[in-house]
Amino acid sequence: MGQDVAPLVGIIMGSTSDWETMHHAAKILEKLGVAHETKVVSAHRTPQRLYDYATGAAERGLKVIIAGAGGAAHLPGMAASMTHLPVLGVPVESKALKGMDSLLSIAQMPGGIPVGTLAIGKAGAINAGLLAAAILATADEALSERLQAWRAAQTESVATDPE
Repeated sequence: MGQDVAPLVGIIMGSTSDWETMHHAAKILEKLGVAHETKVVSAHRTPQRLYDYATGAAERGLKVIIAGAGGAAHLPGMAASMTHLPVLGVPVESKALKGMDSLLSIAQMPGGIPVGTLAIGKAGAINAGLLAAAILATADEALSERLQAWRAAQTESVATDPE
């Protein structure tokens, strides 16, 4: 997105290696014309950065946070505990347990700290971008129209015959 447009969605991830998954959320937001930012914010290695990011997100104009994390995957939940903004968690596939550890860590939040949990990996990142856009589209008619057009194009791209 252009630097002159304030981001509405923050995409954060626990490490640079998570970008392989999380760039799919950014690509969807770009296609839909949604201003966003991307940052590496580790719940374990950069806790002050996480605190500053999450507590200042709303004041900076963000409306939704997409947080991708692997392994123990504390980033989405910790971010959600520090902001009233919707947080969408993307489990990043881990080497040890293929992302099941990440999925369970993000999905099993205690009552009172919600995190919208998506699928493991690329599909989850794509859907997080779409869900963030859908949340924003409830108050943005132009975005709603772009999202509907994207979905119609997706439908039209599906072949009717297997050959």
